[in-house]
Amino acid sequence: MGLGQFLILLIIAGICGSLAQALVGYSRGGCLVSIVIGFIGALLGTWLAGKLGLPELLALNVGGSTIPIVWTIIGASLFVAVLSLISGRRRYW
Repeated sequence: MGLGQFLILLIIAGICGSLAQALVGYSRGGCLVSIVIGFIGALLGTWLAGKLGLPELLALNVGGSTIPIVWTIIGASLFVAVLSLISGRRRYW
C-alpha cells in the first residue's frame, strides 16, 4: 500500500467518523478524532456484521483492502453512542 492509498483510507475513515458523530449528535474533537472513530468503527462494524452473518454493504476496494462503508458508519455510530453514554454531559453551574 502506497502513500496515496493510505491517504485515501484516512479520508474515507474521516468522512465515516464525522457522519457517525453527526448521526449520534455527539462530537468531541476535530478531524483526527473523526479519523480514529472511523477506523474503530470499521473494525467494530465488520466484526459485528461477521458475527451476525450479514453481507458487506457498499464496499470500496482501496489498495487491496475492502472497506464496507455502511458497516463502518454503523460501527462508528455505536462507538460514539457508547462514548457519549459513558462521558455524559458536563454541567456548568
